[in-house]
Amino acid sequence: MPRHETKSLFGFDEPEADPTTQAGPDAPLAERMRPRTLDEYVGQQHLVGQGRLVTKLVKGGGVLPSLILWGGPGTGKTTLARLLARRTEARFAPLSAVLSGVKELREALAEAKDARRRGRRTVLFIDEIHRFNKAQQDALLPAVEDGTVTLIGATTENPSFEVNAALLSRARVLTLNPLTESDVLQIVNSALIDAERGLARWTPRLTDEDLAHLARAAAGDARVALTALESAVLATEPDLDGTRHVERETLIEALGRARFAYDKGGEEHYNLISALIKSLRNSDADAGLYWLARLIEGGADPVFIARRLCILASEDIGLADPQALVQASAAVQIVQLIGLPEGLYPLSQATIYLAQAPKSNLIKRAYFAAAADAAETAREPVPLHLRNAVAPLMKAVGYGEGYRYVHDDPAARQEMMCLPEKLAGRTYINPPPKSAGTSGEPAF
Repeated sequence: MPRHETKSLFGFDEPEADPTTQAGPDAPLAERMRPRTLDEYVGQQHLVGQGRLVTKLVKGGGVLPSLILWGGPGTGKTTLARLLARRTEARFAPLSAVLSGVKELREALAEAKDARRRGRRTVLFIDEIHRFNKAQQDALLPAVEDGTVTLIGATTENPSFEVNAALLSRARVLTLNPLTESDVLQIVNSALIDAERGLARWTPRLTDEDLAHLARAAAGDARVALTALESAVLATEPDLDGTRHVERETLIEALGRARFAYDKGGEEHYNLISALIKSLRNSDADAGLYWLARLIEGGADPVFIARRLCILASEDIGLADPQALVQASAAVQIVQLIGLPEGLYPLSQATIYLAQAPKSNLIKRAYFAAAADAAETAREPVPLHLRNAVAPLMKAVGYGEGYRYVHDDPAARQEMMCLPEKLAGRTYINPPPKSAGTSGEPAF
């Protein structure tokens, strides 16, 4: 059957949507509203805008390279993969790494080989590719190398850590950004006025303020916005004229509890705790409380948070305010004792205290300077006068000879050397100037 084409805004002919791949009327709104052409695709203009990378890759129906699409949920990874496959007239073979194993992968590769013999390229799309183990990812390498398939993997996790280096070297990584609020509003408004796939048949009415609230609450995830919108519209009783005036309360209920970009085993876990620690190091209590709330509300282990506060209390404050470590260690003990939600109070208290405390990294600098010398002089013997003579022979060879007991001989503090001879005179804790009280350095 000949393929009909329409002129695209991107400057090349766009194949019409294949009706066999479109979602049915009972599918969720997010599935029904999936873009059918690149012109309908919203967001990611750094990739699909005119003259951008993706547009150049598919212009003229060229051969598509293997890609890893890295981005958060609802940013359009699956949709983009489908559109790229159709634009290059390739078979689209989707697999979910959550539901598929080696058996399904081998079957998909076998079908791709058969299609290749018939002159048809295959785009093998693997959703959540980071969930494939090393063996499963390695199994893809031969088919990617010999061109049996063009791999498009989608992942919410940093591919540098979750995708094998060998596979990563054979693909281009494209980063998909969270959708902006205006992107989400555009998608939502399209669904409201679309009578074929959207919600226009129910004549929904929402205020601009409520639509803006929906776009903010979606946090860059189009699927969240469309799912909540559909639920709110269907839960609203129509007026006598058939119009459904969706109330703010209905929309909030449909949205449910605010979603937080947090995954205990994922990169965002480390991003959030890094933001917390760096905010406290910068003495920004407000930012510290915000990142603490993101972690707690997102489900982070409160004991883990408290332990990290203990590290900061010593690494970044130390002797500039010794009470900082007391506050942090108390938070650990109290959180272990009472848990959440009440544990958020001692965590918040410790967070504010650490942010407002004077800062000093003297302990860190001093230790690592000493550690560097320790590594270079690891064979340097302990001076005889610092050794314990626990046996007569040891005393006979000079162990302990010349040791001066500082409580009886105060001059020993200045006159008796306690470092190895090669490090004589070395200092790691340099006394700060008298103005150190304002800089946070402890005075010794």
